Amino acid sequence: MRTAIRLDDITIDMDWQRFRRIEKILDNAGIRPLIGVVPFCEDDNLSRMRGSESWDKEVLDSVPKDEAEWIDFLKSLTDKGWLIALHGYKHVYTTKNMGLFPLNNFSEYAGVPYYAQLNMIKEGLKQLKAWNIETDIFMAPGHTYDKNTLRALSASGIGRMTDGFGRNPYKRVVKNSGRAEGIKFYPISVKSSDCISDKEGYTTLVLHCNTMEDDDIEALKKKLSEHAEHFIDFSEYLREGGEVRGVFGNALEYLTALSKYIFTRLRAFIRTSGDDDTEDDDDMIEDEAKEEAL
Repeated sequence: MRTAIRLDDITIDMDWQRFRRIEKILDNAGIRPLIGVVPFCEDDNLSRMRGSESWDKEVLDSVPKDEAEWIDFLKSLTDKGWLIALHGYKHVYTTKNMGLFPLNNFSEYAGVPYYAQLNMIKEGLKQLKAWNIETDIFMAPGHTYDKNTLRALSASGIGRMTDGFGRNPYKRVVKNSGRAEGIKFYPISVKSSDCISDKEGYTTLVLHCNTMEDDDIEALKKKLSEHAEHFIDFSEYLREGGEVRGVFGNALEYLTALSKYIFTRLRAFIRTSGDDDTEDDDDMIEDEAKEEAL
């Protein structure tokens, strides 16, 4: 399997100590990921400056002090080949709708009226442009979106999404004002072990820097070192073709995501009961539900 990497929840007040550690690991491995930047973050769970007094001085000195320095930071990443996606609007979950990809039962987009979603996406793109970022890639908070999301993305000029399951990029047909257009999806891994599988195809390792523990970061470093042949730049992933996926493929994806959702909640219930001593092979792929609870 050829595996690209994406980093979610990039904001000006993220956990910079963890981010800088992960950035260094990726740079040393020669991997250029996709990062999801939240344009108007109002999610308190993503505000990680509390406790920053314990960060390394070098890290503290690197934290952007104002918007101009934030813009410089984003440019420093794109200058070395990192890509940027629009990661939602405020990153605040306002519905319990699971949408087309039911990994979670909360969403910022799924279940929201079309024109409201269209405005959120256009305003988000406008803010990224103010930060000198042009992108046509969308990263849905909580991995949840619906048909109106796809219509709004298409109408806003966004033609690519990082989400879905599969072994290769694929397209979903979107009907807008009588026109049939396509959104191209770049699938994520069902579980982290898929990323170093000997199977043919492509996938994405999803990382949430804010909530990765020391063991998770060391495990990432080890994985990139011992399985370097599996990892690629996200830009390489974008160059792969993609066929239109039919109803059967979409239905299989939906059922796989729903099964993962049910299994994750069942496992969490067993753990809270104190009866589970199994290892979790998805330690580095932080569940959005865990983030919501923090």
